[in-house]
Amino acid sequence: MSETTERRRARLPLRDIVLMVMLGVVFGFLYWALVQAWNGLAVAMGPAGDLAQHVLLGGWLLVAPIAVAIIRKPFVGIIAEVIASVVEVVFLGSPVGPLLLVAAAIQGAGSELPFALTRYRKFGWGVYALSGVLGAGLVFVWSAFRFDWYGQDILALRLGLQLVSGLVLGGLLAKVIVDRLHGTGVLDEFAIGRAAAARRGPVVRRER
Repeated sequence: MSETTERRRARLPLRDIVLMVMLGVVFGFLYWALVQAWNGLAVAMGPAGDLAQHVLLGGWLLVAPIAVAIIRKPFVGIIAEVIASVVEVVFLGSPVGPLLLVAAAIQGAGSELPFALTRYRKFGWGVYALSGVLGAGLVFVWSAFRFDWYGQDILALRLGLQLVSGLVLGGLLAKVIVDRLHGTGVLDEFAIGRAAAARRGPVVRRER
């Protein structure tokens, strides 16, 4: 295969770019809403309220695997996560500030990595689950350094809660959402729809 052909395959068509941006914007607002849920859960958990962020962390990983599963091109998960963080910071005034973009890039990279390792060809439950765990784990390393969690007695508890949240909310829930969207037919023109059509094979029409 020629280098020119490879470049064309790697290039994102306008339709995919528009969808990636739309997903980033929509999830930017959803992530902001999740921050409000985090604040409420922290209050409800009382003295253990600081752990609420780990319980919900997986929710902030969703857009990466969803974008990757639909578009199936390198870096779309990372870019979608960063776009969502830009919406949170610039338009919704996230208190985290510009450092949120760094966290978004890190968790997007972790979430996309399992799909990249399969060359964007496998999208089973196991790959989604690993996506959530890696996304949650990678950003935990960054957050633990930033917030000085290393050395705390509850470090393992923080990590455990975050990995479970990543598995369930950032991985398995993403699979459910993608499957539901795919089932409606709205994704037929994207890579996920073309792959499904290829598996079904050509439609044979019988003449009467």
